[in-house]
Amino acid sequence: MIRVTPDWAEELSGFLRQHLDNAMFPLSNIRRFGIDGVEPYAMRFWVATDSSRITDAIGLANSGALMPVCPNGDWAAVRAVVRGEAVRVLIGPTPQVRPMMAALGLADAPMTLNDDDPHFALDLRQLRLPDGPGRIVPLAEAPKDILRDWLFQYEVEALNATPDVAAKDAAFSYEHYCKDQSHVVLMEGDVPLAMTGFNARLPEAVQIGGVFTPPALRRRGYARCAVALHLDAARRHGVARASLFAGSQTAAHAYIAIGFERIGDWSLCILKKPIVVMQDNVHRD
Repeated sequence: MIRVTPDWAEELSGFLRQHLDNAMFPLSNIRRFGIDGVEPYAMRFWVATDSSRITDAIGLANSGALMPVCPNGDWAAVRAVVRGEAVRVLIGPTPQVRPMMAALGLADAPMTLNDDDPHFALDLRQLRLPDGPGRIVPLAEAPKDILRDWLFQYEVEALNATPDVAAKDAAFSYEHYCKDQSHVVLMEGDVPLAMTGFNARLPEAVQIGGVFTPPALRRRGYARCAVALHLDAARRHGVARASLFAGSQTAAHAYIAIGFERIGDWSLCILKKPIVVMQDNVHRD
């Protein structure tokens, strides 16, 4: 594999679009930050080629998130190029993440999160809008204290964050989501019912993340209404496709009800501490 330079952005994006549902994070990050940027979510990339055609790609964010789009799975080559790099998160399609982790010596590393979830996608022409109350508003227009608390609960429930980490990340997420206008809230009058957002966006596709309903309001269809209304708004702006990962069977049923179909499995693994990939073992910072 060879290191990609910023002038490869168009060619690399073309390859990643061939694997759109598995490559929303790196594609969105390239669009926002380019290649080799300085922001936490900016990424460096390495690719394998065959007759000058990209066949596999591996991306590493400055935050330590490693993302494979490697349908051919040459994990020895991946290990060679990320040797010496600190990894904190591994995320991508399960059939790629799990063998990659084994090859990097990370399969048994201590983790705060180690999940395989069903992966869903939807052609937005097939979106089904459910009956339900309310309207969606930008996150910044919903009650701040309530939404900050929801984001805290999301960090704890969905990502197994400790309370101190969850408080810090929730505060960062609130400011980031408001600035990026990525998340919306389903409201009935002045009462917030559910939250949803896009954690990756392209002109033609979005990836859903950050879906949350407070415990007292669950099992009433609010989350599916929020997601469907948000997707309908995106569809009216030209977005054609959506993808997501379901963290529970209840969530999966809600997404299927508005038209999503399962396309595979997705893994998210968060290490307790960054680990530097070594040749034959790992070194814990």
